[in-house]
Amino acid sequence: MAASSWRWLAAALAMTCGAGAFGCGYSEDEYQAKVRRIRELESSLGDAERERDRLRQRVTELTSENEAMTAQLAQLGVEGRTLRTSLADTQRALEEFRRREQQAQARLAQFRGMLERFRAMVASGRLRVRIVRGRMVVELPAGILFPSGEYTLSPEGQQTLSEVAQVLRTIEARDFQIAGHTDNQPLTSRRIPRDNWDLATLRAVEVTRYLQSQGLPATRLSAAGYGEHQPSQPNDSPEGQAQNRRIEIVLQPNLDELPDLSALESPAQ
Repeated sequence: MAASSWRWLAAALAMTCGAGAFGCGYSEDEYQAKVRRIRELESSLGDAERERDRLRQRVTELTSENEAMTAQLAQLGVEGRTLRTSLADTQRALEEFRRREQQAQARLAQFRGMLERFRAMVASGRLRVRIVRGRMVVELPAGILFPSGEYTLSPEGQQTLSEVAQVLRTIEARDFQIAGHTDNQPLTSRRIPRDNWDLATLRAVEVTRYLQSQGLPATRLSAAGYGEHQPSQPNDSPEGQAQNRRIEIVLQPNLDELPDLSALESPAQ
């Protein structure tokens, strides 16, 4: 019963009994006791209504907190999935790094072995070994391999390439590009069709064919001619020109050593 109802009951009791409280069957003391009881009940009812309002407010607050916690849990679930995905990506990247590190160590051991086997030829000045753009390059002076202005191997050139082939045959699963280079001096030989580019290309092909004859599979060999366009030294001195006249045997990278570019492929139409 609402507080207003209790007040109405008390008023009704007073109007009915009025000053003649005994007319209602109550003595004055009984009447006053009833009034006090009504007031106590009215006060208790007010307290109960306030407690009800407080509980309603608390329910509203708890409902809001529950919704916030539910949203946070959902967000944590998303973040957890993101973290698990990130961890998996990191683990894959670490495994790929370890794999490439092992490959690099294997290549380094392979190259060191080559250097050791080429030591005598390097010491005699018949070749030198360089690392160019991350690739090992075996460089042979053209003057050892060919007569001046010619592209037919000299006996000394054949002997030198035979020794080189012995080392290259020990390298498994590796392709080689034979590159011809010249200085920038005009050709004087009538045997060369046009210019230094032709001479560089013809010499590269000659060396490639000779390496094939020494047991290197043709499928692992290729030839390229650069002419005068990739000098290793300035052409402003006889010494620089001599170093530019050269044959390079370049160890090509294996496919599994190259970065994976499959993500750049266009999606199927």
